Amino acid sequence: MIEVIVVFILLISGVFLGFFLANFRSSNKAKLIIVEAKKEAEQIKKEKILQAKEKFIELKSKHEQIINKKNNEINSSQQRVKQKENNLNQKLADINRKDKDLKVLKNELDTQRSAIIKKQEDLDKSHNIQIEQLEKISSLSAKEAKIQLIESLKQQAKTESLSIVQNTIEEAKLTAKQEARKIVIQTIQRTATEEAIENSVSVFNIDNDTVKGRIIGREGRNIRAIESATGVDIVVDDTPGAIVLSCFDSIRREIARLSLHKLVTDGRIHPARIEEVVTKTKKEIEDEIIQIGKKTTIDLGIHGLHPELIKMIGRMRYRSSYGQNLLQHSRETANMCATMAAELGLNVKYAKRAGLLHDIGKVSPDDSETPHAIIGMQLAEKYGEKGEVVNAIGAHHDEIEMTSLLSPIVQVCDGISGARPGARRQLEDSYIKRIKELEDTALGYPGVLKSYAIQAGRELRVVVESEKVTDKDASKLAFEISDKIQNDMTYPGHVKVTVIRETRAISYAK
Repeated sequence: MIEVIVVFILLISGVFLGFFLANFRSSNKAKLIIVEAKKEAEQIKKEKILQAKEKFIELKSKHEQIINKKNNEINSSQQRVKQKENNLNQKLADINRKDKDLKVLKNELDTQRSAIIKKQEDLDKSHNIQIEQLEKISSLSAKEAKIQLIESLKQQAKTESLSIVQNTIEEAKLTAKQEARKIVIQTIQRTATEEAIENSVSVFNIDNDTVKGRIIGREGRNIRAIESATGVDIVVDDTPGAIVLSCFDSIRREIARLSLHKLVTDGRIHPARIEEVVTKTKKEIEDEIIQIGKKTTIDLGIHGLHPELIKMIGRMRYRSSYGQNLLQHSRETANMCATMAAELGLNVKYAKRAGLLHDIGKVSPDDSETPHAIIGMQLAEKYGEKGEVVNAIGAHHDEIEMTSLLSPIVQVCDGISGARPGARRQLEDSYIKRIKELEDTALGYPGVLKSYAIQAGRELRVVVESEKVTDKDASKLAFEISDKIQNDMTYPGHVKVTVIRETRAISYAK
C-alpha cells in the first residue's frame, strides 16, 4: 500500500515536472518567435515608410505637372482672350469709322436725291411743255401720235420679218445640198460595213462540230489547201454548226461551198483530195454557168448567141450590182424592152437581145478601166451582134451617142429595173476593183503562179513556183509586193502579203 502511494506520488510528481519543463521550453520558443516577429515588423514598417515616401514623391511630381499644365492652359487662354479683346476693339473701331463714313455718304446721297427729284420735276415740266407744243404743231394728241407710231413700227417689223424669212430660205437652199450630202455620207458610213459583209460572206452549215477539226487538219494543212485552191477565206470559229466563207467573188464562194460539201460528205479530207475536189467543182460550176446561160436564152426566146456570150450570161447569175442580182436585172430589162418595143412597133427580138446583154461588160474577164457599157459594146460587136444592139449596149449610160431607137428604150428599162423599190442596195464595187488590183499587182512579178486577195482585201496570198523562186527570194518578193501596194494603191488599214513557196515530189507506184 505504501509502495502504491509512493509510486502514485512519484507519478504525479513526474507529471508536474514534465508539464513544468514543457511549459518552460514553450515559453522560451514563444519569446524567440516574438523577438523575430518584432524584427520583421520593424523591417516591414521601414519598407512601407519608404514606399509611402516614394509614392508621395511620385504623386507630388504628377500633381505639380498637372498644376503646371493647367497654369499653361490658363495662361494660353488668357492670351487668346486678350487677343480676341484686341481684335474686337479693332473691329469696333472700324465699325465706328465706317458708321461715320456711312453717315457722311447718306448725307451726300440725300443731297443728290433732292437734286435729282428737283431735276426730274423740271424735266417733267419741260416734257409736258414740249408735248403741248408738239400737239399744237401736229394737230394730234399724244394718244393719236402713239397709235400712228405703233402702226408704223408694225409695218416696219413686217418688212424686216419678211426679209429675214427670205434670207433664211435662201440660206437653207444654199445649205440643203450640203446637208443632204452629209446625211447620205453618214448613212453610208453606218450601213456600208453590213452591206459589204452580206454580199461577201456565205455560210456552210454542218451537222457536227467535230467536222471543223477535220477541215482544219493537222497544223492547219487542210484549211490552207482549201484557201489556196479556191481563193476563199475559211473562217472556222466557235459558231455552232456553221463555217463562214468570205470572198467578194461569188463564184469562188460557190466553188468553196460545194467543195466543202463534197469533202464532208465523202469523209476523205486531205490536201491531195481537196485539190482534186476543187478542180472537179470548178468544172461543174463552169458547166452550170453554160447551162444557166442557155436556159436564160431559151426562156427569153433569144437564139443565135455566140457561146462566149452565153457563158457570160451564165456568169451573171453569180454577180450582183448594188445588191441586185445581175442576171435577174438583165432578164427584167429584156422583158421590159420587149414590151416597149412591141408597143412602139420596133424589133422585139433585137430589143430583148440588147436588154439581156446591156450589162455584159460587168462580167468580162478583161480588167480594163473602160466603162462596162463600152466593154459590153465591144464584146457584142466582136461576137457578131447587130449594129442596133451594139449601139443600145454602148449608149445605155450615155457613153456614146444614140443612133438607134432601141438605145433610149434600153436606157429607160435599165433605170426602171434598178429603181424598183427594194431592187438595189448599196454595194462597195470599189472593193472588188481593189481586190482585182491587188491580185494583178502580185501577178506582175516573175515566178508568181497565183494570187488571191482574201479577208476583204486585207490579206494577199501569193503562190510562187518553187523552181524559179528560192526561200530567200520569197522574203524579198513579199517586201517588194507590199512596197508596191503601199506606194501605188489606196487602201484602208493594213494589207498582209503572204508568199507561199511549195515543193512537191510526185511519183507513181505501178
